[in-house]
Amino acid sequence: MSDYHVGVATDQGRHSPLSPLEAADLVLDFVNTRPIDGREERLADASTTARWLHATGLLHDGALVTEADAAAARELRQALVVVLLAHAGEPVGGGPGESGTALEEAEAHLRRSGALYPLSPVVTAHDVRLVPAREGMPGAFGGLLAAVAELARDGTWTRVKACRNPPCHLGFYDRTRNCSAAYCSPRRCGAQVAMRSYRSRRAADPADTARE
Repeated sequence: MSDYHVGVATDQGRHSPLSPLEAADLVLDFVNTRPIDGREERLADASTTARWLHATGLLHDGALVTEADAAAARELRQALVVVLLAHAGEPVGGGPGESGTALEEAEAHLRRSGALYPLSPVVTAHDVRLVPAREGMPGAFGGLLAAVAELARDGTWTRVKACRNPPCHLGFYDRTRNCSAAYCSPRRCGAQVAMRSYRSRRAADPADTARE
């Protein structure tokens, strides 16, 4: 069974929303296993997926990971990326002729995941913990969902975002006071988006170029 659990704390235990919980680090590490900025895909197959899950403590050594499990991990990751893009204000609608939106599909996938990888409450006199109800890969996936549940309980889930600059989409934690960040790096990704927008406007209006 995964070591990860989510506890329900008292108000005295709440921390500043500008400082991410350990749960945010876990979720961000998971979504950033994608091949971003030349990095290798860390969920490419059963072997690499097992390596990442063991390193994070979501899966105990010796637990079997199949290629189907690796594919399921990538699907769960993509659903979370879509939600994190929505947190950053990215329109995530479906393409022309598509029914529904990417966000609706991602949320539906996460609902199915919640049913497949359930959590169980462990109640004590001091707190309530949500722990994966199953062992092995279902428990590992449950641990990831427990991390999301902890962020939602803490009120910081919407601060976990994905960079709006394609193809970056790096997951990051929004530390701004008004939760307005849209890019992992305003100087890099924010500037790239602004430059693309500027060039697009110039191309759409040849008069601008003539005036210059």
